[in-house]
Amino acid sequence: MTSMSEGRSEETIRRRERVLKAIAAAVGAGEEVTVSAIARAARVDRSFFYRHRDLLERIHAAAASPSPASEAAAVTRASLQADLANALERNSRLTLRIRQLERRLSESLGEQVWRDSGLGASVDIDQLQRQITTLHQQVVDLQGQLDERTDDLQAARAANRELTRALNQSPR
Repeated sequence: MTSMSEGRSEETIRRRERVLKAIAAAVGAGEEVTVSAIARAARVDRSFFYRHRDLLERIHAAAASPSPASEAAAVTRASLQADLANALERNSRLTLRIRQLERRLSESLGEQVWRDSGLGASVDIDQLQRQITTLHQQVVDLQGQLDERTDDLQAARAANRELTRALNQSPR
């Protein structure tokens, strides 16, 4: 029985050494330090760490302490997150700009189709408005001249009637 127990003890020592080497290798390479990752690298079961609490504490301590490689990765990650935030903001601005341009294009094309169909207002609407105003003024002027001439005609008719009456009443 002692040989069996000695064999188990030696196997436990070899596993512990593999775990310690896996932790050191992961920390040195700046890799992720988790129970699962170390168990895979050391070729042991995860339950091994829960039977050997000191190894579990080393894994947690290694995961908590930043390595030089992980600090560089953290800076890179932070810069990537800032780049992502900037890209998302730019994307939002470009989406808004595209909507504005699409709306303007739609309005412009709509106006052009309206004009081309003949249903829309004339392009020279200002010129036509000025012409209407000028023609209105001419109508008012001509109406004034017509009123003056009508008054002159009525005065001439009245004078003519007066003269005709005077001729008819005078002795011959």
